[in-house]
Amino acid sequence: MGNFWHLIPWWELVGIALAGGALAGLVWAAKGTRAIRVMTGIGVVAGVVLTGEWLDLYPRGWDPGRYWPEALLAIVILFQPELRRVLARIGRNPFRRRNEPEETRLVEEIVKASVALAARRIGAIVVVEREHDLMDLVEVGCVIDARVSKELLTSLFLPYSPLHDGAVILRAGRIAAAGCFLPLSTGAHGVETYGTRHRAALGITEETDAVAIVISEETGTVSLIVAGEMQRAVDAAVLRQRLTAALAVGGTAPGPARLSRARS
Repeated sequence: MGNFWHLIPWWELVGIALAGGALAGLVWAAKGTRAIRVMTGIGVVAGVVLTGEWLDLYPRGWDPGRYWPEALLAIVILFQPELRRVLARIGRNPFRRRNEPEETRLVEEIVKASVALAARRIGAIVVVEREHDLMDLVEVGCVIDARVSKELLTSLFLPYSPLHDGAVILRAGRIAAAGCFLPLSTGAHGVETYGTRHRAALGITEETDAVAIVISEETGTVSLIVAGEMQRAVDAAVLRQRLTAALAVGGTAPGPARLSRARS
């Protein structure tokens, strides 16, 4: 064993440790998003190529290694949104603390707006950013940057509002933008039976750790969607409890086992 360590210079061991740590950090930052599936696919393809090279299965004179720079550039271009979200999460300050009184006020305003909209059967979708950065969606919507209030949230979804068809995105405790269009879910079983708003809420929560609240204009019910799982017909008390848990310091949203799917 002593001879083995002498075969590998200490700086190479440090390099291996740093590379392993960086890879683990990327996997942690990408967990729960579509980026992890992208990374898994890239890893599988790279493993197949390297295995073929190791077994000398390629024609003479063909060196797959020379295509790695072009492949890396193509990956960056094709998966820029996913890579951006991962890097943004890595860059977040892990010691950042939330303002708990403001957080409580935020939850109350969301609950009051949801109840008011549901009572009038006005369709709406509100997305609350958590760790994963939603700035790329904010930028394509109508930027507002205003303090969250029941009155403003309600007015944005009134039928005569030009922004009522899109989603409202809340980030850093403020209304960041309205009229935002979200990716529609295509992976859930029976997703074709959902309405557009519910499919959009499923889509954004499948790709990020955001929390979505949907009000149905057909039934007047409030739905809470977390991690691609939907709970239908939640009342104000349940919505308040789950939002508080999801947005609390160090808190997590209710897991899939505590949420039940229902068709809209």
